[in-house]
Amino acid sequence: MSTPALLGPAEVREIAGRLGTRPTKTLGQNFVIDPNTVRRIVRTAGVGPDDVVLEVGPGLGSLTLGLLAESSSVVAVEIDPVLAGELEATVASRAATYAPRLTVVTADALRLTHLPGPPPTALVANLPYNVAVPVLLHLLATLPSLERVLVMVQAEVADRLAAPPGSKVYGVPSVKAAWYADVRRAGAVGRNVFWPAPNVDSGLVAMTRRPPPETPATRDEVFAVVDAAFAQRRKTLRAALAGWAGSPAAAEQALRAAGIDPRARGEALDVTAFARLAAHRPADSP
Repeated sequence: MSTPALLGPAEVREIAGRLGTRPTKTLGQNFVIDPNTVRRIVRTAGVGPDDVVLEVGPGLGSLTLGLLAESSSVVAVEIDPVLAGELEATVASRAATYAPRLTVVTADALRLTHLPGPPPTALVANLPYNVAVPVLLHLLATLPSLERVLVMVQAEVADRLAAPPGSKVYGVPSVKAAWYADVRRAGAVGRNVFWPAPNVDSGLVAMTRRPPPETPATRDEVFAVVDAAFAQRRKTLRAALAGWAGSPAAAEQALRAAGIDPRARGEALDVTAFARLAAHRPADSP
């Protein structure tokens, strides 16, 4: 098959102008206008002919066109009905032979519960910056078929997602992402590949799904202790988890039972330690 004609700055602005669309901060929209960046993302994602790719926030279709050529199919979830309605026409005009591979779903990714067609195996997306972490965690929880992820997010968010224990930016997103997958930074992205150019740098985050840590606690129970530990991150875990356990003494008892120093802080614990701790929450805690 012929290679899709990717969108450059002129094409992006032409389509947006024809639709009367301007990127909005409300929806966190920044459209990719650099074909080389699209090629790089697709190459880094490592999608192949057996992959069903989920793309969130396809916008005008820059990344969609690149993904269609490498995967078996793409399900594009777009919250903006105007952009969703135009996406199929863009693909038909610029990559007609790949058009049957595309399914467009007009929906809010944060409310997504299922998708049409075969279960997606990969998530590849330029995520809206204002909801990147909630969307990512929701999709990982909702779609267990996702084996791999490559998302472009704000650089600061990328750092947090991929941060190891002990890092200054290690926190709730780091631990919750690690519940689902091995996470790593997969590169930096400059500002000028977007329209409009954002006021922050961007970064790529790669994730490879693996089983969560073994624990009798549920995911919600583990996430509850993670939230409590970082709500007052400067405090020791004995103090920070007093509300979670029922009292500082009960928190200390749970921590010691889990083999964790009560004087430690949340940033010292990896996801396995949090999973172990969740299993020792006192039965009479609130």
